[in-house]
Order: sequence, then structure tokens, then C-alpha cells
Amino acid sequence: MRDRLSEILHNHAADHVDIRLEERTDTRIVYRGPKLEEASLLSDSGGCVRALVDGGWGFASFNDINAIEGSVAKAITEARYSSGDPLTLPDRDSVEASVTSLPSINVAHVSLREKKELLDEYNDIIMSSPHIQSSHILYTDTDRTVRYAASDGNYIEQKVPDLSLRLTAIAREGDEVQQVGVSLGTVGDFAPMSRLHHEARDIARRAGALLDAKPVKGGEYTVVLDPILAGVFTHEAFGHLSEADLVYQNPELRELMVLGRRFGGQQLHIVDDATLPSLRGSYAYDDEGMPGQRTYLIREGRLEGRLHSRETAARMAELYSGNARAISFRHSPIVRMSNTYIEPGDVALADMLSDIEEGVYVKDWYGGQTSLEMFTFSAAEAYMIRNGKLAEMLRPVVLSGNVFTTLARIDAIGNDLDMNQGGGCGKGGQSPLPVSNGSPHIRISRCIVGGR
Repeated sequence: MRDRLSEILHNHAADHVDIRLEERTDTRIVYRGPKLEEASLLSDSGGCVRALVDGGWGFASFNDINAIEGSVAKAITEARYSSGDPLTLPDRDSVEASVTSLPSINVAHVSLREKKELLDEYNDIIMSSPHIQSSHILYTDTDRTVRYAASDGNYIEQKVPDLSLRLTAIAREGDEVQQVGVSLGTVGDFAPMSRLHHEARDIARRAGALLDAKPVKGGEYTVVLDPILAGVFTHEAFGHLSEADLVYQNPELRELMVLGRRFGGQQLHIVDDATLPSLRGSYAYDDEGMPGQRTYLIREGRLEGRLHSRETAARMAELYSGNARAISFRHSPIVRMSNTYIEPGDVALADMLSDIEEGVYVKDWYGGQTSLEMFTFSAAEAYMIRNGKLAEMLRPVVLSGNVFTTLARIDAIGNDLDMNQGGGCGKGGQSPLPVSNGSPHIRISRCIVGGR
């Protein structure tokens, strides 16, 4: 196959051509309450071609391996008809590489029956708990091999499995409904999936406890975010603003995201790092064949860098970062995050809480939305802070504000970095992309908090 790709890539009339071939097997298991909604095992294979001609891109995907030559011709024709400003991709060294992940218990070696039987146990625990009306379990795993070849001589094979699981317990009493969930993800390692019996019991207990919790009085509080919610905030509210394709295409965002601009205190560092071992957002090479890198987005409170594909780096005259990713061969790579997090500081959680007379401690997440620099996030759990101590449980709360103002109000960063690997990222019709996000505990001196 490599010789065939090499021959095809040396016989074309384009500035650049690359080909991705993919083979994958996907497992998906879904429960809603006592009902098993889906248990599927699907195999898929195919490929895609990108071509660049005079600044315009063409793209073609295929399922039949015999369609490669025709897809190259189609992509080049499409590129010729695409309007584009002149573009020269950054030079790079020629690479030949083979990358394989070897988890302790490879999910590819675990049968669909074994996976279902384990999830049956978790669902039985949740559904048999007091006050629980229903549950939702979503399990997915992928065994994926990708071959990348480019007209500049690069050839890369990568085999990296992926796995994610979310357990949700839904409690009800009268008209009151509350839910609590837990998410977990690995680079195809099934071993951690078999040790979640305690977590299943705990989310059911906490969902029941929320039925008796009181709503918060809306207002502005000192807020402490746990590592999960702080990581989601970092990813959603700031990470997407650092994706160079969005910045390049949006004049308003370009005015906001000026390199060197101060966004926070000296203690604030935000990083996107694809090189961290054994995280779902990690990779040796992105889907343009560029090596994954560690990129400081904010260093010492100032905007230092952003995430790039080869094209956006060239168009913005900035260093590329190896962040072009696609969820499958049916999609062209776009600028995406990898593992995005706030670096740890040196403050213990007890010290962070100690001088707060009245505040709110928030944990985990339900979801949220952003619009440029404005954000709204729903926390899954919340507790009042009174006189430096955690006090009564609250109903889930909503945090909202301006991301830049909020970053500037971070006045304490914990020493307890934790990375969240559950879930995935969506952008440009491509979802879910495996990513990780994280943070230590952080304290925001003033944040708008609302009940729901």
C-alpha cells in the first residue's frame, strides 16, 4: 500500500496532496433506565484526499480503496475551482513513523458481551438506589488505525484506541428532578472501566441528596471551582478562542486575541499539550502529519500563543503547533485542541477556602455555552462556603460572565492539577473528538452565580 500511495502522490498537478486511510471498529452501548437501547459493534474503512492548488483546497472521501486515484483527481479539480489567496505551506522535515499505543488491557481484546455485563452491574446499582427514577449510560470505544501519506514524502501510521464512559443517575421526588454523573476516558485501556462500582453508588446517593438541597440566592460571590469544572471552563471559554482558524476568520476575535495582551495575573499559565503520555487528547502526529506539541496559550497572564494548522500558521505568519485534527476520514482536519489545562500553583484547597466569609464551591459540569468572550456554565454540584469551610449543599448553579474579566479575577491557583478525560469536543460538525482538559482548584474573586 505504501508503494502505491507513493506512486500516486508523485503523479499529480497540485501544490500539495495528502491522503489518509483509516480502518476502525466502534463499540457503542446505551442504557436509559432499565432499558438497553443499543449494543452495537461496527466496522468501517475508507480514506480521503486533500489537494492544494493556488491557495484553494479540494477534498474527497471514499470507502473503496480502489477509488484513491479518482479521488485525487476529484480533489485537485475541486481545488482548482476553489477561490483562495496565495498559500505556501510551512516547510517541514520528511518523516517516516509508526506509532502504536499499548494499554494494559486493550479494549479491542474485550468482547461486547463482557462490556455489556459490566455495564449491567453499574446500571443495576444506580437503578436500585433510593429516589432514583432513571439512569443514562453511554459507553463508546474505538480501535482505529490511520495511515497518512503526503506529496512531500511524509508517511505515518498510527494505531491509537480510545474509550469513554458516562454514568448518570436521575433522582425524582414529586415534581423535583435532579441528576449527577461521572465521566471517564482512557486511551483504549479497559482496566479502569472495571472499577467503578463505588462511583455508581456515589452518583446515585448524591442525586438523591440534591432533592433536599436549597437553591442559591443569585448574586456575585467568591467562587472556588473544582478541577473538572475549571478544566471545562478553560477548554470551552478560552481554548476555543485560541483556535487560529476562528481567530483568522473573525475580525472581532482578532481584536480580542492579540498576542501579548494581558488576561490574568502572573500566576496564570494555560497550556495545550499533545505530548502528555496516556491522555485521550495526546498524539504523536496530527492529521496533517505534524508532530504534536506543547503550546503555551497564556504564560504569566499574557497571551503567548495559539493553536494552528499548517494553513493558519502560514496565513497568520506564526509558528505552527500541530493541532489539525479530524474525527474520521469523512472530514478534513481543522484546528482543534488536544489536552488543555491550567498549570498548577502552590495553594492548598484548605488555604484557598480559609479567608472566604461567604462564597460558593462548584463541582463538575452539566454543560454550557459561549459566545465570543461571554460564557454560561452549569455546575453539577454546589456548596456554600461559610467562614472558610464548606457548608450546606446547594441545588445546581449557573456561572456566567466575560471570560477575560473572569481570568483576571483568578486570585488563587491550587496545587492539585487533575485531568478530565470524559466526553469529547465538538466543532465544525465534527464530534466527539477525543480531548482532555484539566486544572487545579481555582478561586475567582467575583463571579455571577445564579440558581436554576
